Amino acid sequence: MWIADKWKDFEVLDCGNGEKVERWGKQVLVRPDPQAIWPKQKNVSAWRTADASYHRSSSGGGKWNIKKLPSQWDIHYRELTFHIKPMNFKHTGLFPEQAANWDYVDGLIRKSDKPVRVLNLFAYTGGATLAAAAAGASVCHVDASKGMTQWAKENAAASGLADRPIRWIVDDCKKFVEREIRRGHKYDGIIMDPPSYGRGPTGQVWKIENDIADFIQLTSQLLSDDPLFLLVNSYSTGLAPAVMGYILGTTIASRFGGHIDCQELGLPVKSTGYALPCGNTARWVNTNR
Repeated sequence: MWIADKWKDFEVLDCGNGEKVERWGKQVLVRPDPQAIWPKQKNVSAWRTADASYHRSSSGGGKWNIKKLPSQWDIHYRELTFHIKPMNFKHTGLFPEQAANWDYVDGLIRKSDKPVRVLNLFAYTGGATLAAAAAGASVCHVDASKGMTQWAKENAAASGLADRPIRWIVDDCKKFVEREIRRGHKYDGIIMDPPSYGRGPTGQVWKIENDIADFIQLTSQLLSDDPLFLLVNSYSTGLAPAVMGYILGTTIASRFGGHIDCQELGLPVKSTGYALPCGNTARWVNTNR
Protein backbone atom coordinates (compact mmCIF):
# COMPACT_ATOMS: atom_id res chain seq x y z
CA MET A 1 0.00 0.00 0.00
CA TRP A 2 1.16 3.52 -0.82
CA ILE A 3 0.40 5.62 2.25
CA ALA A 4 0.10 9.41 2.20
CA ASP A 5 1.86 9.91 5.52
CA LYS A 6 3.54 13.30 5.05
CA TRP A 7 0.54 15.51 5.81
CA LYS A 8 0.75 18.09 8.59
CA ASP A 9 -2.59 19.84 7.98
CA PHE A 10 -4.66 16.67 7.62
CA GLU A 11 -5.07 13.43 9.57
CA VAL A 12 -7.54 10.62 10.08
CA LEU A 13 -8.09 10.66 13.83
CA ASP A 14 -10.13 7.45 13.91
CA CYS A 15 -12.46 5.39 11.73
CA GLY A 16 -14.95 2.59 12.17
CA ASN A 17 -18.61 1.58 11.94
CA GLY A 18 -18.74 2.98 8.41
CA GLU A 19 -17.39 6.44 9.30
CA LYS A 20 -14.14 8.36 9.69
CA VAL A 21 -13.30 11.43 11.77
CA GLU A 22 -10.68 13.68 10.20
CA ARG A 23 -8.81 16.87 11.01
CA TRP A 24 -8.64 19.31 8.08
CA GLY A 25 -6.42 22.07 9.41
CA LYS A 26 -8.25 23.22 12.55
CA GLN A 27 -11.61 21.81 11.46
CA VAL A 28 -12.76 18.31 12.44
CA LEU A 29 -15.23 16.48 10.20
CA VAL A 30 -17.07 13.16 10.41
CA ARG A 31 -17.82 11.55 7.05
CA PRO A 32 -19.04 8.14 5.84
CA ASP A 33 -16.47 5.59 4.70
CA PRO A 34 -17.62 2.20 3.41
CA GLN A 35 -14.22 0.58 4.00
CA ALA A 36 -14.15 1.27 7.74
CA ILE A 37 -16.35 -1.61 8.92
CA TRP A 38 -14.42 -2.40 12.14
CA PRO A 39 -15.45 -0.84 15.51
CA LYS A 40 -14.67 2.78 16.34
CA GLN A 41 -12.26 3.63 19.16
CA LYS A 42 -14.66 4.87 21.83
CA ASN A 43 -12.00 6.90 23.64
CA VAL A 44 -11.47 9.24 20.65
CA SER A 45 -13.22 12.44 21.74
CA ALA A 46 -13.23 13.91 18.21
CA TRP A 47 -16.29 11.78 17.40
CA ARG A 48 -18.29 13.84 19.94
CA THR A 49 -16.69 17.25 19.40
CA ALA A 50 -16.45 17.36 15.58
CA ASP A 51 -17.30 20.67 13.94
CA ALA A 52 -19.50 19.03 11.29
CA SER A 53 -20.72 15.60 10.25
CA TYR A 54 -22.24 14.23 7.08
CA HIS A 55 -25.20 11.89 7.44
CA ARG A 56 -26.52 9.69 4.68
CA SER A 57 -30.25 9.58 4.03
CA SER A 58 -32.08 6.25 3.82
CA SER A 59 -33.70 7.55 0.61
CA GLY A 60 -30.32 8.37 -0.99
CA GLY A 61 -27.93 11.31 -0.74
CA GLY A 62 -27.46 12.99 2.62
CA LYS A 63 -26.69 16.29 4.30
CA TRP A 64 -24.19 18.06 6.51
CA ASN A 65 -24.92 18.75 10.17
CA ILE A 66 -22.73 21.76 10.89
CA LYS A 67 -22.07 22.93 14.46
CA LYS A 68 -19.41 25.50 13.60
CA LEU A 69 -17.53 25.63 10.34
CA PRO A 70 -16.27 28.40 8.04
CA SER A 71 -17.71 28.40 4.53
CA GLN A 72 -14.16 27.79 3.24
CA TRP A 73 -10.68 27.39 4.70
CA ASP A 74 -7.17 26.44 3.54
CA ILE A 75 -4.90 23.50 4.19
CA HIS A 76 -1.32 23.05 2.96
CA TYR A 77 0.77 20.20 1.60
CA ARG A 78 4.43 21.06 1.09
CA GLU A 79 4.30 24.33 -0.91
CA LEU A 80 0.75 23.69 -2.16
CA THR A 81 -2.38 25.38 -0.81
CA PHE A 82 -5.91 24.00 -1.20
CA HIS A 83 -9.26 25.61 -0.52
CA ILE A 84 -11.53 23.26 1.44
CA LYS A 85 -15.31 23.45 1.90
CA PRO A 86 -18.14 21.00 2.59
CA MET A 87 -19.85 19.89 -0.61
CA ASN A 88 -22.73 17.68 -1.61
CA PHE A 89 -22.26 13.93 -1.18
CA LYS A 90 -19.74 14.26 1.70
CA HIS A 91 -16.87 15.72 -0.39
CA THR A 92 -14.53 18.55 0.64
CA GLY A 93 -12.79 19.33 -2.66
CA LEU A 94 -9.69 17.24 -2.03
CA PHE A 95 -8.68 13.57 -1.80
CA PRO A 96 -5.72 13.65 0.65
CA GLU A 97 -4.61 10.08 -0.10
CA GLN A 98 -3.57 11.35 -3.55
CA ALA A 99 -0.59 13.07 -1.91
CA ALA A 100 1.24 9.75 -2.33
CA ASN A 101 0.86 10.17 -6.09
CA TRP A 102 1.73 13.86 -6.01
CA ASP A 103 5.05 12.98 -4.38
CA TYR A 104 5.70 10.26 -6.96
CA VAL A 105 4.98 12.56 -9.92
CA ASP A 106 7.02 15.36 -8.34
CA GLY A 107 10.05 13.07 -8.06
CA LEU A 108 9.85 11.86 -11.67
CA ILE A 109 9.53 15.38 -13.08
CA ARG A 110 12.34 16.86 -10.99
CA LYS A 111 14.70 14.05 -11.98
CA SER A 112 13.96 14.34 -15.70
CA ASP A 113 16.73 15.81 -17.83
CA LYS A 114 14.15 16.91 -20.43
CA PRO A 115 11.15 19.24 -20.26
CA VAL A 116 8.01 17.37 -19.23
CA ARG A 117 4.51 17.97 -20.62
CA VAL A 118 1.75 16.50 -18.45
CA LEU A 119 -1.92 15.83 -19.26
CA ASN A 120 -4.19 15.59 -16.22
CA LEU A 121 -7.61 14.10 -17.08
CA PHE A 122 -10.65 14.18 -14.78
CA ALA A 123 -8.50 16.70 -12.94
CA TYR A 124 -11.05 17.88 -10.32
CA THR A 125 -9.69 20.70 -8.13
CA GLY A 126 -6.14 20.28 -9.39
CA GLY A 127 -4.08 18.45 -6.77
CA ALA A 128 -2.02 16.55 -9.35
CA THR A 129 -1.95 19.59 -11.65
CA LEU A 130 -0.41 21.73 -8.94
CA ALA A 131 2.08 19.05 -7.93
CA ALA A 132 3.29 18.62 -11.51
CA ALA A 133 3.45 22.37 -12.16
CA ALA A 134 5.36 23.01 -8.92
CA ALA A 135 7.90 20.36 -9.99
CA GLY A 136 8.52 22.22 -13.25
CA ALA A 137 6.21 20.57 -15.80
CA SER A 138 3.87 22.28 -18.21
CA VAL A 139 0.38 20.93 -17.56
CA CYS A 140 -2.90 20.57 -19.44
CA HIS A 141 -5.70 20.32 -16.86
CA VAL A 142 -8.98 18.86 -18.19
CA ASP A 143 -12.27 18.48 -16.33
CA ALA A 144 -15.88 18.57 -17.51
CA SER A 145 -16.98 20.79 -14.61
CA LYS A 146 -16.52 24.53 -15.00
CA GLY A 147 -16.91 24.98 -11.24
CA MET A 148 -14.22 22.44 -10.38
CA THR A 149 -11.85 23.97 -12.92
CA GLN A 150 -12.36 27.43 -11.43
CA TRP A 151 -11.67 25.95 -7.99
CA ALA A 152 -8.44 24.43 -9.36
CA LYS A 153 -7.40 27.84 -10.72
CA GLU A 154 -7.99 29.35 -7.29
CA ASN A 155 -5.87 26.62 -5.68
CA ALA A 156 -3.10 27.36 -8.20
CA ALA A 157 -3.21 31.07 -7.37
CA ALA A 158 -3.19 30.35 -3.62
CA SER A 159 -0.14 28.11 -4.18
CA GLY A 160 1.77 30.81 -6.06
CA LEU A 161 1.47 28.90 -9.34
CA ALA A 162 -0.84 31.20 -11.31
CA ASP A 163 1.96 32.14 -13.70
CA ARG A 164 3.06 28.55 -14.41
CA PRO A 165 2.37 27.04 -17.86
CA ILE A 166 -1.02 25.45 -17.12
CA ARG A 167 -3.80 25.13 -19.72
CA TRP A 168 -7.23 25.06 -18.10
CA ILE A 169 -9.70 23.09 -20.25
CA VAL A 170 -13.40 22.56 -19.47
CA ASP A 171 -14.42 19.64 -21.66
CA ASP A 172 -15.50 16.02 -21.76
CA CYS A 173 -12.24 14.10 -21.33
CA LYS A 174 -12.85 11.56 -24.08
CA LYS A 175 -13.80 14.21 -26.61
CA PHE A 176 -10.76 16.27 -25.67
CA VAL A 177 -8.44 13.28 -26.05
CA GLU A 178 -9.89 12.53 -29.49
CA ARG A 179 -9.30 16.13 -30.59
CA GLU A 180 -5.75 16.13 -29.25
CA ILE A 181 -5.01 12.97 -31.24
CA ARG A 182 -6.26 14.67 -34.42
CA ARG A 183 -4.15 17.73 -33.61
CA GLY A 184 -1.05 15.57 -33.20
CA HIS A 185 -0.35 16.82 -29.67
CA LYS A 186 1.83 14.68 -27.41
CA TYR A 187 2.52 14.44 -23.69
CA ASP A 188 5.37 12.96 -21.64
CA GLY A 189 3.20 12.15 -18.65
CA ILE A 190 -0.51 11.37 -18.33
CA ILE A 191 -2.55 11.29 -15.11
CA MET A 192 -6.17 10.19 -15.04
CA ASP A 193 -8.63 9.95 -12.17
CA PRO A 194 -11.83 8.68 -13.79
CA PRO A 195 -15.10 8.28 -11.89
CA SER A 196 -16.50 4.85 -11.20
CA TYR A 197 -19.76 5.89 -12.82
CA GLY A 198 -20.96 8.99 -14.63
CA ARG A 199 -22.88 10.49 -17.50
CA GLY A 200 -21.44 12.62 -20.29
CA PRO A 201 -22.88 15.95 -21.51
CA THR A 202 -25.19 14.21 -23.98
CA GLY A 203 -26.30 11.46 -21.60
CA GLN A 204 -23.75 8.79 -22.53
CA VAL A 205 -23.00 6.45 -19.62
CA TRP A 206 -19.47 5.93 -18.27
CA LYS A 207 -18.89 2.79 -16.21
CA ILE A 208 -15.26 2.23 -15.32
CA GLU A 209 -15.41 -1.58 -15.57
CA ASN A 210 -16.70 -1.32 -19.14
CA ASP A 211 -14.86 1.72 -20.44
CA ILE A 212 -11.48 2.19 -18.78
CA ALA A 213 -9.46 -0.25 -20.93
CA ASP A 214 -10.61 1.38 -24.18
CA PHE A 215 -10.05 4.84 -22.73
CA ILE A 216 -6.48 4.07 -21.67
CA GLN A 217 -5.81 2.59 -25.11
CA LEU A 218 -7.19 5.75 -26.73
CA THR A 219 -5.28 8.11 -24.44
CA SER A 220 -2.01 6.21 -24.92
CA GLN A 221 -1.94 7.63 -28.45
CA LEU A 222 -1.07 10.98 -26.88
CA LEU A 223 2.16 9.71 -25.34
CA SER A 224 5.33 11.17 -26.79
CA ASP A 225 7.97 9.01 -28.48
CA ASP A 226 9.95 8.93 -25.23
CA PRO A 227 7.30 9.28 -22.49
CA LEU A 228 8.01 9.44 -18.79
CA PHE A 229 4.95 8.02 -17.01
CA LEU A 230 1.25 7.20 -17.02
CA LEU A 231 -0.76 7.00 -13.82
CA VAL A 232 -4.39 5.92 -13.42
CA ASN A 233 -6.52 5.96 -10.26
CA SER A 234 -9.58 3.90 -9.44
CA TYR A 235 -12.07 4.28 -6.62
CA SER A 236 -14.19 1.33 -7.70
CA THR A 237 -14.27 -1.33 -4.99
CA GLY A 238 -14.99 -3.88 -7.73
CA LEU A 239 -11.57 -3.50 -9.35
CA ALA A 240 -8.42 -4.85 -7.72
CA PRO A 241 -5.21 -2.81 -8.17
CA ALA A 242 -3.78 -5.55 -10.39
CA VAL A 243 -6.58 -5.06 -12.93
CA MET A 244 -5.35 -1.56 -13.77
CA GLY A 245 -1.81 -2.86 -13.84
CA TYR A 246 -2.74 -5.50 -16.42
CA ILE A 247 -4.43 -2.87 -18.57
CA LEU A 248 -1.28 -0.75 -18.50
CA GLY A 249 0.74 -3.83 -19.35
CA THR A 250 -1.23 -4.61 -22.49
CA THR A 251 -1.58 -1.00 -23.67
CA ILE A 252 1.58 0.83 -22.52
CA ALA A 253 4.33 -1.58 -21.48
CA SER A 254 3.82 -3.72 -24.58
CA ARG A 255 4.72 -0.64 -26.62
CA PHE A 256 7.33 1.16 -24.50
CA GLY A 257 8.67 -1.43 -22.06
CA GLY A 258 9.27 0.11 -18.67
CA HIS A 259 7.96 -0.85 -15.24
CA ILE A 260 4.45 -1.15 -13.82
CA ASP A 261 3.44 -1.07 -10.18
CA CYS A 262 -0.07 -1.12 -8.73
CA GLN A 263 -1.12 -0.71 -5.11
CA GLU A 264 -3.89 0.42 -2.81
CA LEU A 265 -3.69 4.00 -1.60
CA GLY A 266 -4.05 4.60 2.11
CA LEU A 267 -4.13 7.15 4.90
CA PRO A 268 -2.61 6.54 8.34
CA VAL A 269 -5.10 6.35 11.22
CA LYS A 270 -3.85 8.15 14.34
CA SER A 271 -5.83 6.14 16.91
CA THR A 272 -4.81 2.64 15.81
CA GLY A 273 -1.76 2.92 13.56
CA TYR A 274 -3.73 1.20 10.81
CA ALA A 275 -3.92 2.51 7.23
CA LEU A 276 -7.38 3.26 5.86
CA PRO A 277 -7.72 1.95 2.26
CA CYS A 278 -8.73 4.74 -0.15
CA GLY A 279 -8.87 3.33 -3.67
CA ASN A 280 -5.93 2.21 -5.78
CA THR A 281 -3.42 3.41 -8.36
CA ALA A 282 -1.50 1.82 -11.21
CA ARG A 283 1.73 3.49 -12.37
CA TRP A 284 3.75 2.93 -15.51
CA VAL A 285 7.19 4.51 -15.72
CA ASN A 286 9.75 4.55 -18.51
CA THR A 287 12.83 3.00 -16.92
CA ASN A 288 15.05 4.02 -19.85
CA ARG A 289 14.46 7.74 -19.53
